[in-house]
Amino acid sequence: MNRFYSMQMEEPQNGKVKESFRFVAEVKKDVWRDSREEQSEPTCSLSVRKISYTVSERVGPWWDLPSYRKRWTRQILNDVSFHVDSGQIMGILGNSGSGKTTLLDAISGRIGNQGTLLGEVFVNGRKLKQEQYQDCFSYVLQSDNLLSYLTVEETLTYTAQLALRKRSAEAIKKKVTLELRLGISFIIFLNLPSLPPTTGLDSMTANQIVVLLAELARRDRIVIVTIHQPRSELFRVFNRIAIMSRGELVFCGQTEEMVDFFSQCGYECPEYCNPFDIYVDFTSVDTRSSEREAATFTRMHEITSAYQRSTIYQSMLEKMEQSLQRSDKPAIPFKSKESPSGAAKLGVLLRRTVRNLSRDRMGVLMRLSQNLIYGLFVAFFVIHLDIDVTKGAVQDRIGIIYQSIGASPYTGMLNAVALFPALRAIGDQESQDGLYTKWQMFLAYIFHILPLSILSVFIFTSFLYWTVGMHPEGLRFLCFTAVVLVPHVIGELLTVVLLGVVQDPNMVNTGVALLNIAGIVVGSGFLRSTQQMPQVFQWLSYLTFQKYSCELLIVTEFHGLQFTCNNSTSLPGACVVTHGNQIIEEGYPGALSRYTLYFVLLYAFLPALLLLGIISFKIRDKVVRH
Repeated sequence: MNRFYSMQMEEPQNGKVKESFRFVAEVKKDVWRDSREEQSEPTCSLSVRKISYTVSERVGPWWDLPSYRKRWTRQILNDVSFHVDSGQIMGILGNSGSGKTTLLDAISGRIGNQGTLLGEVFVNGRKLKQEQYQDCFSYVLQSDNLLSYLTVEETLTYTAQLALRKRSAEAIKKKVTLELRLGISFIIFLNLPSLPPTTGLDSMTANQIVVLLAELARRDRIVIVTIHQPRSELFRVFNRIAIMSRGELVFCGQTEEMVDFFSQCGYECPEYCNPFDIYVDFTSVDTRSSEREAATFTRMHEITSAYQRSTIYQSMLEKMEQSLQRSDKPAIPFKSKESPSGAAKLGVLLRRTVRNLSRDRMGVLMRLSQNLIYGLFVAFFVIHLDIDVTKGAVQDRIGIIYQSIGASPYTGMLNAVALFPALRAIGDQESQDGLYTKWQMFLAYIFHILPLSILSVFIFTSFLYWTVGMHPEGLRFLCFTAVVLVPHVIGELLTVVLLGVVQDPNMVNTGVALLNIAGIVVGSGFLRSTQQMPQVFQWLSYLTFQKYSCELLIVTEFHGLQFTCNNSTSLPGACVVTHGNQIIEEGYPGALSRYTLYFVLLYAFLPALLLLGIISFKIRDKVVRH
């Protein structure tokens, strides 16, 4: 006969009716219980033994050196042990800060390197090395990061293309369509985490997801979830329930055993109450006052001690030992390594990035028009260039060159700060799942921006160059455009490179702006002639792209340019400059002979920064774990 938990009236004691949550018989068919009884012997098992995790933290802030030098150790997990068989779904409950997420991070290989992890994890009785955890377990993060402008079908299709190698495009499309029709997460097909977390969802939707996970577990898998405030209907969905508090496992057993255990400890579930909420409350530590913290901490430890003395705990240890002592231990089911080649993954990432960002109409419009808008401001103030040196013919041209080189990196930087952090978060998540490495996402983004950057700069230079009347030759215009393009791309590329190692976009924004200002001051020769600068700054100028771009634009505009002079002016020396070559030889002697070389050196910054970006995101692979 099937059973379920319900309220029962007990015999009156001292004239009062006592109510509690007890087993009663149920005649109606229970689908979940029948499915458990019909299930065959488990083919896989997970044993976690004495997992502990500690972190060492500084006592005080960095500016208080005496306290900053001191460290104190904080225990996050303390000797956590449990055993789960395939076909089961285990729910981990506990209040905030109880260690639920840290436990899943620990056994899935996402704990990072900031603390000390001890303990053992066994799959099918075979011990896993810590570096193998991630190859064996799929993981769904508490916070979900998705590309904003892709449909669900497109998201699943790109995930499949990144994860699967020996599947044709038609086979992937059919499978995606089938999974969407079934309404079951793609995790079944890919063996990768594609389920949404329950955080932030209403109780009904979260309930539906847990039911789907239970269906997934019945397909001979092990599913472990952390869940906040589960509905009481889920009481019969979970096979095992674990309750954590202060990093300790207070209880872990079958749902049928949970109510009896707490009742025997003297903590019965009142009428019309959700047992999950009640038992989490009983095991939580109240920190609102020192007295309440001491009392609730003692109560939690009493329940933990009772659990460790119980037959439930002993039975779990016996099952774990049986799994470890088996002579015919099945192989560890590692995740498939048959993923596409690096070039194929890069192609998928590029297509996905292009499709997602191209649907952001406002983003595309701003990327294409921001340089043009800036060009409108410059053209408005200059109106038209004159060839009379007394009317600012030289000064105005140098000013346009300065603005073209100085402002272009900022527009590229703003694009990167606005768009890339969201892609970086997705790259962090999917690289942890083994879909690709972070530097491949970096390259996909850079390759995606190149056509848009070229078009944006071409629109800007086409308007500015011919509107204000710069040297009217087609070849010079193309050279001007090619030179201005590099600072624009470098601004965005350098920002993305720094975003690989610096988490805060605002800090990167400030850093790139300061680097650009320093490059203009040291390399351009506008503030002070390069020949007049100290030797150390002359050497540093060769490390700035502004040195090459400014000299190239000076030569492009002034070479062969003839000036006129209004002799009626009373300003002494106003008509000294009559030819553009005088400007070149005075400020940049020998620039004509270096023109081609400086073009090559300017464009060499792009592959150099690409290589630096790959290194940056390889470092991020090591530093950022979750």
